[in-house]
Order: sequence, then C-alpha cells, then structure tokens
Amino acid sequence: MAVIEKTHLARSPGINYTKRGLQLKSSQALRDLLNSGKTIMAPGAYDGLSSRLVSLAGFDAVYASGGAIARSAGYPDIGLLSFTEVIERIEKIVEASDIPVIADADTGFGGTANVQRTVRALERIGVAGFHLEDQTFPKRCGHLDNKSLIDVEEMCQKIKVTRASLQDTNCLVIARTDAIAIEGFEAALVRAQRYVEAGADMIFVEAPETLEQIQIIAQRIPGPKLMNMFYGGKTPLVSLQALAELGYQLVIVPSDLQRAAIHAMKKTLVELQRSGDSHAMSAELTSFSERELIIQTEKYLALDDL
Repeated sequence: MAVIEKTHLARSPGINYTKRGLQLKSSQALRDLLNSGKTIMAPGAYDGLSSRLVSLAGFDAVYASGGAIARSAGYPDIGLLSFTEVIERIEKIVEASDIPVIADADTGFGGTANVQRTVRALERIGVAGFHLEDQTFPKRCGHLDNKSLIDVEEMCQKIKVTRASLQDTNCLVIARTDAIAIEGFEAALVRAQRYVEAGADMIFVEAPETLEQIQIIAQRIPGPKLMNMFYGGKTPLVSLQALAELGYQLVIVPSDLQRAAIHAMKKTLVELQRSGDSHAMSAELTSFSERELIIQTEKYLALDDL
C-alpha cells in the first residue's frame, strides 16, 4: 500500500480552505464547491480515522453518517444514540479532516427546541452543512421499512427554526424527506417543494426506487439536490457523471467505508483464529509507519520541541 504523504488543502480551483475558519470557513468552502458546477461526492465517515482517510484520499467533502456512527457503537440505525453521543462523534470527524463536513442531523433529536439546540451545536463544532429529516423521533435508517413521518407543517416549522437559529448563513441546510416509502412518490415531491419554500438550501429525497424517480426528482424539484447512492439499498446505482448530468450537486455514500472495514476485520479475525497472527495477510494490512503517518503522530510529538 502506498504511503500517503500529506493532506490535500485545496482540491478545486478558487478554494483556499484551512481548518476552523483561519482562511475560509468550511461552510463557505462547501458553497464555493457547489457553485463551481462540479458534482461533489462525500463518502461517509463514522469516526476521526475514517474522516481523515476520506480527506487524504483527495475527496472534496466528507459525510458524517448517522447510521454509520450508530453502527460503530454496536447499535442499529434506529435512533438509539443520544444527541450528546452523536455530537461528540461528529466533532471528532470535523477535527480529523481538513475538508468540509456534511452532517446527518437526523430529526434534530426532537421538536423545534431540540432542533435549535442541535443546529447551534453543529454550527459550533464547525460542520459545513447538515440534513434534517421529516421522520418521527426516534427515526430509523431511510432504507428500512415501517418508518413514520411528522406532519408537513411541523417539518416546515423545523426548517424555519433551523434558519433562524444559524449565525453562519452559509451553513448549508438540507431538508430530507422519507415520504416515498410511507405516502408515495408524488407526496414526497409535494413535501420536497414545501421544504424549499420553507427555506431549505438543498433537497434530499430519500430512497427513490427507480431511475425514472431519480430523473423526475431532478426535473420537478427546484434548486440544489442531494442523492444518497450506495450498493445494496432500495435506490438503483447511478454513476456520478449521470447524476451530475441530471442536476444533482451532492452525492453521499454513507456506509461503504464501514462495510469495507467490517469485511476486512472479519477476514483478519479468521486468520488470527486459524494461525495465531496476521503475517499471512501482511500485504493487506496498513504498515505500522503508514498508520502513524495517517494519525499524525510526529506532529503531536513535535509540540515538545516548540
């Protein structure tokens, strides 16, 4: 495996982004990326290490996946983690990366007062944007069955509270609807339109089930749109280029890194049981030196020499 030598600080023309707003806030950097006309892919991270790897791989943004965060704690994505647990993990994802982080804010963890607290916490830890969904609390994974929704008016009020709670007006507010599976495709489009009118910057219609539905969403919903794209879900796989041609500006891939990690860990555990060590898999393991480089050990040890 090739050694990753450095983190990319600026990947797109005109973007000069460094951590914590020293040159350009992450929210402004994300806005500039979206305004550049390029469709952005944001792989899903669930901890600081996976976030760092997304950044080092050269992507322009990282997605803090609520489902992957839940599974990393050993729980299913059905709203079992608390607000505090999720915020603490997202903060580590932001801290470990030098690219904009788009966070999964679930339902805002309750009613409008909860939404305000959630929004202010996400802004405080430095996310560039986040999506808020119209499921009831506690929610469940968008590709699981038996979900339920809040009233359209209640969701619109949540969006309005979100906008009013933000100090950074560049922070991207993404409204997600899970209505396809509960109320039908046309109802999902109506909800999406209402959420645009309520003040959402971007629309995320979760779990379309056909290419035709993906195309119709792009045609009928105004403004920027997000698509959730991963292997094995209810939504058919569509190439990044095709999504860009349809007009989707942001594509998230929430769980692929975690699923790959699960597979690799299971394979290694089988070898440990079989032989007692992982020597036979040495070509598949990150070296000790590369691991230390990725987690920036020397940078921290060098603080003693300042």
